[in-house]
Amino acid sequence: MRLSDVLSKPCATKFVPIDGIMTKNLGVGKQKKLDIGKIGLNYYCAACNDIRTFWSGDELFCIGVSPRQVSIDCVLRCRCAVTVAVWFLVESLEDSIVGLAPNVRVLKRREKLSEQVRLVGGTNSEYTEMLDKAIRAYRDGLGAGSMVYLRKIFEQITTQTANAVGIAVTKGNGKRKPFECLLKEVDGQRHIIPSEFSADGYRLFGELSDVVHGAHDETLALQKFEPLHRLIVGILDNVRNSQELTTTTRLLGWGTLEGGATE
Repeated sequence: MRLSDVLSKPCATKFVPIDGIMTKNLGVGKQKKLDIGKIGLNYYCAACNDIRTFWSGDELFCIGVSPRQVSIDCVLRCRCAVTVAVWFLVESLEDSIVGLAPNVRVLKRREKLSEQVRLVGGTNSEYTEMLDKAIRAYRDGLGAGSMVYLRKIFEQITTQTANAVGIAVTKGNGKRKPFECLLKEVDGQRHIIPSEFSADGYRLFGELSDVVHGAHDETLALQKFEPLHRLIVGILDNVRNSQELTTTTRLLGWGTLEGGATE
């Protein structure tokens, strides 16, 4: 496996063997040209309005950080010429990254994004920015910060759906309903929680809240981010699909009686 293959995948804690990239230690701050192949990462390109693979050029350079670590900076380009700057910190399992087949991992990866490039697509444009911020916080090692955005999305999509179908979000005394009660009412009428975990909708909110309120440490929060993020995206997709299907059936005239009267 070449180093470009590792850099083209999500960061992982597991070390993997790669083809050697240098024959002697690189001094701190010293630069070296690498022959590791092209790096390719997927981003949402606003110019293309789609998820695209952004590729690096043929020439890549690394800078020595320590005998075990090197820093790699590169610019990835979409086929439409939109670019994103990416930085990697690569770490070796051995005492030195020198060797024929060192075991390495990507310890950190940072992107310099722009209005033209995002981590997530635009299918849920109302929530795209918060999803993007959640992923950035996660990649920066901010477990609680990433969960704040996920919980905020859950609360907002539930409240938005309640308003759309006429479910009151406050009690008779004007105070907001407990989220558990509101979610139960909304899901009972609109089924915003996918059927695969419909019985655990409020449990998802509880998991997010535990992290936000400090019931879990940052390490556990980071471990839970990806599955919790996937469930939140599942809710957004479920709501969007339901809205699209409702619009489609209305265009077909389904759900109406002869003469245009609604059933």
